[in-house]
Amino acid sequence: MVIALLHHLSATVLDVLYPRFCAVCGVLDPVDGQHFCWDCRASLQWIQPPFCSRCGAPVAGRIDHAYECSQCVSRPTFFDSARSAARLEGPLAEMIRMLKYEKSLWVAEDLADLLYAALQTHFDPSEIDAVERVPLFPTRRREREYNQSEVLARILCRRSRLPLLKRGLVRVRSTPSQTHLTASARADNVRNAFRAQNPRGIKNRRILLVDDVMTTGSTVNECARVLRAAGAARVWVLTVAHG
Repeated sequence: MVIALLHHLSATVLDVLYPRFCAVCGVLDPVDGQHFCWDCRASLQWIQPPFCSRCGAPVAGRIDHAYECSQCVSRPTFFDSARSAARLEGPLAEMIRMLKYEKSLWVAEDLADLLYAALQTHFDPSEIDAVERVPLFPTRRREREYNQSEVLARILCRRSRLPLLKRGLVRVRSTPSQTHLTASARADNVRNAFRAQNPRGIKNRRILLVDDVMTTGSTVNECARVLRAAGAARVWVLTVAHG
């Protein structure tokens, strides 16, 4: 109780000395303790049913039955299911861009809030044995100075009290950006780009794979393939955004 009160008072003093602004629109005094203002948070396009039961891609219109999108039906899919918190649009797209390319690590806590909410909504944490992150190639990680997926995964682990997988996946091949590639080209781009460091630590475990964004799912699907080949019992995917 006392520690919590001291933490609140110190945060209040810091907010007086250094007023907090919304990281996206710049308005003063966003949501308490966060970097989203109420208007930016209200504009988030939460992903709600209907969506693909496998990859979680949102679907327009009404669907009254279990549904898998054409992409999941037409390719081997190695994860059990994937879910995202919101669409990659507006303020959320800007926040992820800031984290990924501008070293704006302070927004990671806000993005992890969305991850944690999606975890509670779509998965049963008691069924998860460990959390894994999508790795970066070493040279890319040195350039960026951190792996944004690992940053998010570590915060999620702290909040959910789930363990981070030790010596899990590594990226063994540098790959060009996926941004302007077609779905099939994305799959080819990441094929055999990952390796399991410690299959013994993966075997028979139920793993939640975390990334910032899921688009076609090629990257997380290849990661899931490697995890399953190493003996993972289940692989689920959780991302902040889908788009």
